[in-house]
Amino acid sequence: MELKQYLAKYFPFPDFRPGQHETIDAVIEKNHTISMLPTGTGKSLCYQLPGYILEGAVLVVSPLLSLMQDQVEQIMAMGEKRVIALNSFLSPQQKAFALLNLENYKYIFLSPEMLGMESVQDRLKRLSVALFVVDEAHCISQWGYDFRPDYLKLGEFRKKLGKPLTLALTATATEEVRKDIAEKLYLEEWKEVVYSVDRPAISLALERVASFREKLERTHELVNFFKGPGIIYFSSKKVAEQAASQLREKGTKKAMAYHGGLNSESRVLIQQQFINGQLDVVCATSAFGMGINKDNVRYVIHFHMPMQLESYLQEIGRAARDGLDSIAILLYSPGDEQLAYQLAEAELPDQYQVERLFGVLMEQQIPYDGLSQRAEELSMVCGFTEIQWRIIMEYLSNLESQNYLADSETLMQLVENRIAVKKQQIRTMLDWIQTPGCKREFILESFNEELANKPANCCSSCGINREHYKETKSSIEQEETVMDWKHDLASILLISERIE
Repeated sequence: MELKQYLAKYFPFPDFRPGQHETIDAVIEKNHTISMLPTGTGKSLCYQLPGYILEGAVLVVSPLLSLMQDQVEQIMAMGEKRVIALNSFLSPQQKAFALLNLENYKYIFLSPEMLGMESVQDRLKRLSVALFVVDEAHCISQWGYDFRPDYLKLGEFRKKLGKPLTLALTATATEEVRKDIAEKLYLEEWKEVVYSVDRPAISLALERVASFREKLERTHELVNFFKGPGIIYFSSKKVAEQAASQLREKGTKKAMAYHGGLNSESRVLIQQQFINGQLDVVCATSAFGMGINKDNVRYVIHFHMPMQLESYLQEIGRAARDGLDSIAILLYSPGDEQLAYQLAEAELPDQYQVERLFGVLMEQQIPYDGLSQRAEELSMVCGFTEIQWRIIMEYLSNLESQNYLADSETLMQLVENRIAVKKQQIRTMLDWIQTPGCKREFILESFNEELANKPANCCSSCGINREHYKETKSSIEQEETVMDWKHDLASILLISERIE
C-alpha cells in the first residue's frame, strides 16, 4: 500500500503537506530522520501515520504540558484511543495504572523530566518501541534558542531504550543546530528533510514607537484594527498581565494573559478557550502557541523584541496556518535590546553565584553526587533560579572527577561562551530591526536561503497595504454565530473536566 493510501485510510486529509511525505517515507524506510518543516505544516502527522504502519509503540518527547495535552486531544479526536500523556496532570493512581498498562497504548507522550525517571525507563524498556520522537528538537542543542538541560539527556535515555528508530522534529534549526541535534541524540547516520523557513502568507512589519506608554496605546490600536484572533508576545509576565487588563478596560473583553506564573489548569483552560474562539487575543510569553492547532490566527504582535530570529520565526508561525494572509508586527523602541541582554544574562549563573557555590562546596566538602539532596539549600544560599540550578547540575553531573577550583573556572568559561552566543543572537535580531532592506530577504539569508518569489505584501521595507488585513465587523459576527454551538460545547466539556 502506498503512503497516500495509508493517509486516506487513517486520516481525513486529501494529500500531504510540504515535507510530510518525504519525512514519513524516510521513517518507514527505517532511517533516523531530522525534519525541519515550517510551523503549521502538520509535523504531528509525521509520527502519527508511521505509528499505524510500524509495529510497536511511538514515544513522543514534548517540552510543554499544554503542547502535550493538545496533541493527545487531536489524536483522540481522530478516533484513536490508544494514546496517553505521562505528565503531572495524572494523579499518582492514574500514573501507576498507566505504567502498568503501557502495552495497551500506541502513542505515549512524555516530558524529558518524566523520561528521566528510572521507574518510567524500566517500564519503557519492556515495550517494543517502533519510533522515538523528539518534538521541538532544537531544545536539544546548546546552540538552539531554547537551551533546555533536560533535553541534553535524551541521547542517554535513547541509548538505554536500545537506540530505537528516531525522528527529530523542529520548525527552525540552522545547519549547525541540526548537526548538534544528531550528535546529542547519538545518531550515527540520519536523513534530513529541510524546508524553507519562509512563510509567504505572513507579512513582516516593523513599527518604531517612542515609549512604553506609546507601545501600549499602539497595541490597543492594532488589536482594534485587525479584529480577528491574534497573539501578542511579551518578555515580561507583569507587562502581559498589564496589557491584557488594559485591552479589557478599553473594550476588548475577550483578552487574557498567558504565562508561566499561572497554574497548569489555568494555562490549559486559556489555551482551549483561544482554540475554540472564546478568546480573541492572548497576551502571552513565549511558551504560548507551541503546537496549538488553531489555523485562523490573523496577526501576531511582538510587544518586546525577541532574543533571536529563530524564536521570532517560531512565534509569528502561529499565524496563517490556514494559508490565508496574516501579518506579524514588531513594536520597537530605542533601548529595547537592553531588556533582551538582561534576560540573556539572567538565564545563566553569574561569577558571584558560581564563586559562592564552590566556596560552600569546598568549605563543607560536599561531593557532586550529593548535590541533588541539597538543591533547595544551595539554590537559596547562591540565589539560583530553577533554570540556573538545572544548568549547574547538568554541568557537574557530567564530570568524571571532582576538582573544585578547576571545575569552577571551567563552568565560568562555559557560561561566558553561552552568553556570548546569546548576545550575538540578539545583535542579529537588532540588525534585522535596523536594516533598511527587505526583512524577508534578511531572514532567509540568515538560514542560507534565497528569496525566490517576493509576496505582494512582503514587509514594511517593501511596503504593506494594511487595509488588506482589516476584517469587517460583519464577517466576525457571522463567524461567531457559526461557532456558537462549538463555544457552548467547549465550555461544557471544560467545566466537566474541571469537576472530575
